[in-house]
Amino acid sequence: MDREERIKNACMKIVECINAMSFLNLDDQRVHSLVMMREIARGVVENKDRKVTKSDVTRALHSSIEKMASSCRDIVYKLSKMSYKGLDDQRIQSLLRVKEIAAKHAKVASVESDTWIKESLAGEEMQPSSVDVLVGGAEIMVVEESLVEETELRNEDGHNVVQKRPVTRAKLTGKKDVQIGEVPRKMPEDEPPEVEAQLINENGKNQLQEILSQPPLLQSLIWPPDDCITLDWIWSLISAIKQFSQNHPPSEFQLVMPISVVDKLVDNASSILSKESNCVKIDCHGVDSRVVVVGDIHGQFHDLLHLLENAGFPSENQFYVFNGNYVDRGAWGLEVFLLLLAWKVLMPHRVYLLRGNHESKECTLSYGFEKEVKTKFGDQGEYVYNKFLDCFKELPLASVIAGSVYTTHGGLFRSTRIAYSRRSRRKRTQRLELGSLEELSAVKRSLIDAPYEGPNMILTDVLWSDPSQRQGMCKNRARGRGLWWGPDCTEAFLKMSKLKLIIRSHEGPDVRAGQHLFGDMLCGYSLDHEGELGKLYTLFSAPDYPQFGRKIFANEGAYAVLQSPNFESPSFHSFKAVEKPKADPFVDVDDYDKIASSKREDQIATSDEEDEIDIGERDLTSIHSQSSTAAISSLQKSSPVVMASGVNFEALGISNPPSWSVLLPNDLGGTQLVQVPQAPEVEGLPLPPNLEEPHKSAYEYLFKLVAGLKHMLQTREIESKGQKRKRDD
Repeated sequence: MDREERIKNACMKIVECINAMSFLNLDDQRVHSLVMMREIARGVVENKDRKVTKSDVTRALHSSIEKMASSCRDIVYKLSKMSYKGLDDQRIQSLLRVKEIAAKHAKVASVESDTWIKESLAGEEMQPSSVDVLVGGAEIMVVEESLVEETELRNEDGHNVVQKRPVTRAKLTGKKDVQIGEVPRKMPEDEPPEVEAQLINENGKNQLQEILSQPPLLQSLIWPPDDCITLDWIWSLISAIKQFSQNHPPSEFQLVMPISVVDKLVDNASSILSKESNCVKIDCHGVDSRVVVVGDIHGQFHDLLHLLENAGFPSENQFYVFNGNYVDRGAWGLEVFLLLLAWKVLMPHRVYLLRGNHESKECTLSYGFEKEVKTKFGDQGEYVYNKFLDCFKELPLASVIAGSVYTTHGGLFRSTRIAYSRRSRRKRTQRLELGSLEELSAVKRSLIDAPYEGPNMILTDVLWSDPSQRQGMCKNRARGRGLWWGPDCTEAFLKMSKLKLIIRSHEGPDVRAGQHLFGDMLCGYSLDHEGELGKLYTLFSAPDYPQFGRKIFANEGAYAVLQSPNFESPSFHSFKAVEKPKADPFVDVDDYDKIASSKREDQIATSDEEDEIDIGERDLTSIHSQSSTAAISSLQKSSPVVMASGVNFEALGISNPPSWSVLLPNDLGGTQLVQVPQAPEVEGLPLPPNLEEPHKSAYEYLFKLVAGLKHMLQTREIESKGQKRKRDD
């Protein structure tokens, strides 16, 4: 290829790139410069040996506007001629809305000769008096809207459709008015810059920018006639939602997602979900099978898309399990849930949606989803909201993956069997036993709100419970419902269910703030229990949480990947929040579910004996066997000792103090949380006696943490050298 041809090819690429660009949000100077560059490159490609003038740029801009306006007029003309027979009201309204937007974009056009005018008028069968705008030569005329009149159009099927259209007059931007039908003089090619056409409207705004800055036309989704959605339909759904969230107010959501489509999608998904058991069994033993587990999303649609793009979309070999809390606290809970329902309908045996505590009437009334639905669907909002509540009741409560991994939203649960323990000769107190998967399968999950008492308390426990570092099980006083369970209960449940791993969600950085016995969730996950039989992780997938609040944590979201054949050895992948469009909250900004984290463990330790319902090592032994107690004992010995600070860091202006959990890479390409052990010796202690609180306690805490980190690194280095020597030997 010779030099001239290479230059032409490069210029052709410039022309193609600029033609493909969007001029949205560019100022006049940048638009002018890009068009000038394109025309210069075009001249090279077409072997035009002449200088590109400002008039050339002006003509090119006029030509682009003419093409846009012509296309919009074609849309208006065809929609005016089409038949509305057989269409429901929703589709007719959508078409009329498209027609209205197209007419708005067709307000400016340029004409180079009276031939164009005559052809346009003849082609559209319009009289000069009804022309929206006429522009002569290089002089641009401005639209003056004088009134809006109703015009009755007759469609091909004989139906009359009343259409509102503006009646406009055109005038020159110069001093002299031009009558419609006149053709102003043409400007010579090398017209001086001062007569360069400017597209100025009545408000003094550049009309080119006004047109280019208009939101793109919304495309209303249509439910497939055969009731079978495809992958292409889901891509259209994603594209439509992304476009809508960028440029349109929530009240116009029906233009993208008509109620008829919501009805079909929710009905189809509910029908599939209702056939699934409370605890779904996921068989994924294929050689290349992998399962992605996702935690709380809370209406953060754009972060969900980012997660799917990073982890890979659902496929034949890629399963997804979502642990609930799709809605509330974010601006796009409706979009999140609709997208996940679409994936469920398309791939019912590859995508599994579990229920979270926010998939309830109680939470959605308080934390925004109800208001979101009613804002986006207006008068039909109450109907759509109740439709979603009915769907929430069909969501399963837990999953077992490949016979070895248990996932759920909250956690473990009590048994339905009633037992009593005698604490004294005169007093008997009710005691709970740890529930089994068989009992979970028998729960009535069709309640829209988790009960505070009664035979279906397992539903409450599964959705609301949290892990604790204290042995046994007791009431979760921080949340007011559900349970706290300790490492011994985790071990007992794994043994009883023949499982090796638990992944639950429900707790984000807001709940974990100030706790030093657990990970702070700033990386999106935390290792909470580790014993001989397996591990318990908490997983949270909403970065920069909450989207609206007085305090937003700069946390990462995370997802877990389980791969065949070692499903019990997950790799965790953290990700940062993506840029989101501006949005208003659907609930008053507040510290949601505010929990006094620093008092959490104290509440457990000081529970009133009469009210506390616990399950200890002795009870576990009687339920399961003596080997369970041995496992618990081993857990207590093998678990690293961690520090509870007791320091008032908030008084020092520190909201997220250093944690005794550190994030380290694992052998599977992900990361894992490791607890820092206490060091046998701490340099720098004791501190000078003249230090005051809380500074003294803070210094002691940090010195001990640094010593623990140093000790851990030294130990790891010694172990690494020892393993290397063994390999060398």
